[in-house]
Amino acid sequence: MAEIINELGQPVGFPVPDWQACEHPRGAIMDGRLCSLVPVEIDLHANDLFTAFSRDKDQRNWTYLPYGPFANEEDFRSWIFSNCMSDDPCFFSVIDLATGKAVGVASYLRIEPGVGVIEVGHIHFSPIMQGRPISTEAMFLMMRQVFDVWGYRRYEWKCDALNAPSCAAAQRLGFMFEGIFRQATIYKQRNRDTAWFSILDREWPTAKAVFEQWLNADNFDADGGQKTSLSHSMQQALAGLR
Repeated sequence: MAEIINELGQPVGFPVPDWQACEHPRGAIMDGRLCSLVPVEIDLHANDLFTAFSRDKDQRNWTYLPYGPFANEEDFRSWIFSNCMSDDPCFFSVIDLATGKAVGVASYLRIEPGVGVIEVGHIHFSPIMQGRPISTEAMFLMMRQVFDVWGYRRYEWKCDALNAPSCAAAQRLGFMFEGIFRQATIYKQRNRDTAWFSILDREWPTAKAVFEQWLNADNFDADGGQKTSLSHSMQQALAGLR
């Protein structure tokens, strides 16, 4: 992008003269081919979610989250009530359309409609979702809502820099690594260096096309295996934009 110089000879950011604040994500419903994302409801989703999360026998999926695991469903329900009912973070349950059951959660957080910046986080997908196209579709639906429906400019992903699977997932989904904030926070009585990733509105149309092609039913064999790699296709497509 060409450098812009103001009347004082200083470099400045490109103009955004017609910018208007974005919509807040509260109450959204996102429908796909494999799943839907709906606002978390304790009575409708808590039992399904606790049951699905219980398939994680060694509870490794909780390691990099600031809460959990939960000893029983009552404790889990209490956590949902205390943490998932606010406007920020704004939590959604992932509904598996094959069964009608809630099998994971994710949220929007650090929501700044005024400047068009929003983050995805608190992602906890049960073993039912992991390694299946439904997990990718859930992330695609949230990203599509952010850019196509609400018009945000920047979508962020942050995680513990030691969480290699999360870092790899971010890049597989088209997010660009931006760096590490050292000693950014403390959780579960340990330090966290935070890795930052983002995808911008100008990159989204290219990423969207890759997602749609990859998620097409024709891209999977009879056993559900992918025929083309999302990671390779995404990085190749976005390379020229960065």
